[in-house]
Amino acid sequence: MRLMRSFRAALTAAVTAAASVGLALSSTGTAQAATPLPSHVFAPYFEAWTGESPAALSAQSGAKHLTMAFLQTASKGSCTPYWNGDTSMPIAASTFGSDIRTIQANGGDVIPSFGGYTADTTGTEIADSCTDVQQIAAAYEKVITTYDISRLDMDIEVDSLDNTTAIDRRNKAIKLVEDWAAASGRKVEISYTLPTTTQGLADNGKALLRNAVSNGTRVDVVNIMTFDYYDNQPHDMAKDTQTAAQGLYNTLASLYPSKTAAQLWNMVGIIEMPGVDDFGPAETFSLANATTVYNWAVSKGINTLSFWALQRDNGSCAGGAAADNCSGIQQNTWDFTHIFAPFTGGGSTTPSNDFSVALSPASGSVTAGQSATATVKTAVTQGAAQKVDLSVSGVPAGVTASLSPTSVTAGGSSTLTLATTSAAVSGTYTVTVTGSSASGSHTATYALTVTGGNGNQCTAAPWAKDKIYTGGQVVSHNDHNWKAKWWTTGEEPGTTGQWGVWQDLGAC
Repeated sequence: MRLMRSFRAALTAAVTAAASVGLALSSTGTAQAATPLPSHVFAPYFEAWTGESPAALSAQSGAKHLTMAFLQTASKGSCTPYWNGDTSMPIAASTFGSDIRTIQANGGDVIPSFGGYTADTTGTEIADSCTDVQQIAAAYEKVITTYDISRLDMDIEVDSLDNTTAIDRRNKAIKLVEDWAAASGRKVEISYTLPTTTQGLADNGKALLRNAVSNGTRVDVVNIMTFDYYDNQPHDMAKDTQTAAQGLYNTLASLYPSKTAAQLWNMVGIIEMPGVDDFGPAETFSLANATTVYNWAVSKGINTLSFWALQRDNGSCAGGAAADNCSGIQQNTWDFTHIFAPFTGGGSTTPSNDFSVALSPASGSVTAGQSATATVKTAVTQGAAQKVDLSVSGVPAGVTASLSPTSVTAGGSSTLTLATTSAAVSGTYTVTVTGSSASGSHTATYALTVTGGNGNQCTAAPWAKDKIYTGGQVVSHNDHNWKAKWWTTGEEPGTTGQWGVWQDLGAC
């Protein structure tokens, strides 16, 4: 697997990245029944060559299912696949095993994908490389049993799409795997990931599917890469997704005339490329496009929603070109994931927007006259980013609070400054930062300790409106101590006058 690729290469890789979901680890090698994928699943691509942990990124992003890219042979002519074609990354529990178990334990799964742009242009896609159908089938079965997965993806593009002999070998090997799985009581799905035009598959993609039908090979999902069109035309990327998918639907309808419309749409998978794709800014998939595609995908009942790749879902290179580690547009980290994630399982509603607020650090100690600072961090926890207004409460006398800025877009941060004066009273105070938006509000607290101030902190329990007090009890309220002269409840200290129930004992 090439770590540095041309834009065109990245395109195909992204495309390839659109497989599916479902990888659970089994050390037994037996044909146990893996948990099937949901009938509607969001499974973004994970770039397996980066050294990152798929389980960690799954947890951080909220993407429970991942498409793992890619599996290929180390050299042309070989029948042994490795992750990224790297002989140090064999199909074994030692490679991604603990990550896959963790993902599965958290209710998700992975979809391993064979092929990809690099493999498909170097003869290392396994069916291009290996001429023995039985050995190809054995390699597929090893991946299934080693990781206990329920779906394999075949990313076939560029040169591999025109290798008709290898296409026939691959489909024959898949048929052997499907027969083996059926005899073993195991559910195994097969998806093909293919490039597309804005109107559907090109002729070689259609020929691949016709060959599958002629071999009796069941194809469960066809993922189309709805990006990198390279046609020098203006593009509405969301609309292009829909017309490309309609073209795919029409092809599937001709190949499978007995299937209903709902069954045909449930064979469709979509792979997007967030932000700027390899062609350049003329093919930019925006957050607004993502929302449009999500709603369309829900309405059609498609099977798989994906994008290339999870590591690109951030705005660290806004204004730049396509890259494998950022989107090239202004966005918050995981914005695209948060829009697409609710698709898994049902996707019956558009995700509502929500966010979180946190302070770092969450406590600090200052000498009266000095200042303390903390970073107010916000993050998108659901839906899309929205404006968050920030405010501060609970600031004690002798302390002033400021926020810079006072509003952010969820995913952004602000600086909280707490400036004290010599008049501040020594003690520890809870300062609350509140983030408010159209979806609601969330808070985070900061424990501020002031030392060396003039005076002492009130030590008596604060007055409570609903509590019953009897004569002699002392409370604190508005930086004063107050003593009850007789039984009382609901009467606020400082409002009852000289002859009232509360006696002012002075400042504290």
